[in-house]
Amino acid sequence: MQRPRLFVTATVATCVVGAAAALLYRSEQPEQHWGMLQSYCSDCHNDIDRSGDLTFEDLTPEAVAEHPEVFEAVVRKLRGRLMPPPDREQPGQAEVDGLVGYLERGLEDASGTAAGYVQAQRLNRTQYAEAVKGLLGVEIDPAEYLPTEIEVDGFTNIAAALTVSPSFVEQYVNVASTVAHLAVGEPEPKVATAYFPPPSDNQRAYIDGMPLGTRGGTRFTHTFPADGEYRFTVTNLGAGLYPRALETEHTLVVLVDRNEQWRGNIGGPDDLALLDRGGAPARAEIMERFADIPLEIEAGVHEVILTFIERARAASDEQISTFSPTRSFSFSGAPRVPTIVAGIDMIGPYRSTGLSPSQSRELLFICEPEVVERERACAERITANLAKRAFRRPVTQADLDRLMPFYGQGREESGSFDGGIEFVVTAVLASPDFLYRAITPGQDVPADQYALDDFELASRLSFFLWSQGPDDELLELADAGELSEPEILGAQVDRMLADPRAETLVTNFALPWLNLDDLDAVEPDVQIFGFEFTEALREDFAREIGLFVRSILLEDENVRQLLTADHTFLNERLARHYGVASVVGPQFRRVVLEDDVRHGLLGKGAVLLRTSYGDRTSPVLRGVWVLEKLMGTPPTPPPPGVETDLTTPEGEQPKTIRARLEQHRVSPNCQGCHGVIDPYGLALENFTVTGRWRDYDTAARAAIDPSTTLPGERAIRGPVELRRALLASSDQFVQTLTEKLMMYALGRELEYFDMPQVRAAVRAAAAEDYRFSAIVAGIVRSDAFRMQAVLRDDEDAESEPVELALDSAPGRQIERE
Repeated sequence: MQRPRLFVTATVATCVVGAAAALLYRSEQPEQHWGMLQSYCSDCHNDIDRSGDLTFEDLTPEAVAEHPEVFEAVVRKLRGRLMPPPDREQPGQAEVDGLVGYLERGLEDASGTAAGYVQAQRLNRTQYAEAVKGLLGVEIDPAEYLPTEIEVDGFTNIAAALTVSPSFVEQYVNVASTVAHLAVGEPEPKVATAYFPPPSDNQRAYIDGMPLGTRGGTRFTHTFPADGEYRFTVTNLGAGLYPRALETEHTLVVLVDRNEQWRGNIGGPDDLALLDRGGAPARAEIMERFADIPLEIEAGVHEVILTFIERARAASDEQISTFSPTRSFSFSGAPRVPTIVAGIDMIGPYRSTGLSPSQSRELLFICEPEVVERERACAERITANLAKRAFRRPVTQADLDRLMPFYGQGREESGSFDGGIEFVVTAVLASPDFLYRAITPGQDVPADQYALDDFELASRLSFFLWSQGPDDELLELADAGELSEPEILGAQVDRMLADPRAETLVTNFALPWLNLDDLDAVEPDVQIFGFEFTEALREDFAREIGLFVRSILLEDENVRQLLTADHTFLNERLARHYGVASVVGPQFRRVVLEDDVRHGLLGKGAVLLRTSYGDRTSPVLRGVWVLEKLMGTPPTPPPPGVETDLTTPEGEQPKTIRARLEQHRVSPNCQGCHGVIDPYGLALENFTVTGRWRDYDTAARAAIDPSTTLPGERAIRGPVELRRALLASSDQFVQTLTEKLMMYALGRELEYFDMPQVRAAVRAAAAEDYRFSAIVAGIVRSDAFRMQAVLRDDEDAESEPVELALDSAPGRQIERE
């Protein structure tokens, strides 16, 4: 109950702190800081050399306010100790900190208030899927229907990159037709589909997330179009002509929404004897038991699970041996238990009994016409309600006049009320009002910037925190003109962060920011890591990092714990990989780590895998990742044509990665960047490609040396001391996170004039122990979030909504007008 007050208090505190910083800047003696630029920077940045096309000659302290775009770049370079170059004389850290603070105060004194311009922003495919789920309760896999997006710093929601082509728009219209059909349902459909178990799942053990007491199997979520009988066929249970899997009896169960609907047995003496005598025909006879399994299922979205009941695999509980057949050269790989090794076919419904009130229909059909004469009035109510939620604003009569002809056309062609509504849903989901978020100025706006109206603010807030449109509560507050009031806005931020829909901040913001959303990008060499790395372990890495990041952000901890937290989430397989002996079983659970090398992000397998090559570690990739993702100071990209191959020449004894890099850095052209990058990565060299700890490089036959000297002449050894060095500046990591979070929230790349607002949000969050919610609140109350700049005549909006024209069959034809 205190947060709304704190939201207002923090707004006032931010203004006070900013004003204090400006007064301090004006009262300072600039010579004590300005002289450092002349001492350490003018050798390169002078009128003759103009390194980076920048000179500090003849500049006075007033230049900070006159050229904020230049000095924001200077601040970033200094924060990362990217300048002066490593081979030049270095200032002390106290000098650097003093200059950075002086410049930042001057930049804030000069900034005033500023907002950027965000052009019309198309929903990316993830937002589209989340939006239709919220609107209609229909779950789709966006990758199945929509093309990949262009990434900017890992994010796919940046407006300038969300371009449109005619073929791209056609896919959006076609998926709108599919979603509409699933939402409305169909009394007499016949749908055939197939689902396959993930290739990495261990079918011989418990799979995390499945019901306890089960083994192997698969699960999927399906939108069933109508009530009726659906028939499932399991195509292969591993009962081959060499029937090791049938030596003992096992039970397969089918569950719908975690309720058992069917079970059948396979294996045992009778099946084994039948297969021994009958061969392939006998196998077909056994598999007939698992064909056309009939289940009565109501329309709507349901979870389906096929799995085996786990059973004991020994005559007694006495441990005979620790022998593991998977590590033996004699192990054939054939499982001794039945497993789901191919797809699950499904067809139906048969004998459909109609359409039950599914979640989708309950969200859509807010009325049901009792007689034909009332159908159009009900259709208008349904259309107005759906359009308001989909368009994220009040619906006008002009909107209804544009949409209702689709109802009439669908009603006529299908001969049913539901068919007309399906056409309306397609039209709404294919409308630019749904596919785009546009901020439009009202009457008599100022010349430079203006405030978002309450509906635009509701949309920006909901897509920021939930990746979907605003819910009814936000729309009602916007309709009443109350959402922009600080107390109410703060309360809504708290409510939304506590909602399960905020999980998208992990999947759509945090993991893409850290470049950990695509672990498939690195494929460890099977010749080197075949015994320690599997696809199941890759999935464990992904599960661990998602749970870990969630435990910090959504449990509202100090965000610095992303680097320092002594806990993680492990199952037995991942625990053994990390050398943790206290975890038994396939379920993930929260574990306190005794070994501090595993604390925080730097000890996580996902990070260490993603910053490696398939056949070796890479201090360069790891160093760049630390500088860019954790410090917010990305190094300069290498010039074209630079040789980066560190492969050991054929016939030579392999050297350690450190030795190969030192040889590479002999060139002064390489030392300038690698002298900054490499030390951060060398401190992590004890970790292999797959994140295992090692003290010895077996290929080079040499001990690992993780000692290094960071820019600024700070000597460290290993990941623990690297973590301490990264946190020596209390706000640098927090500022990096805040900057990326603001970029994600706004849907645009940040500009130099945004940085004072980023720093203001960080300062305000410091008073609340850098909790994630405090950072979110600081972003939401910033001018960058609540305001929009006026597009000048010399600027191009680049991307405006594309008008779609649907013919008589929505989703079959589009035009670009």
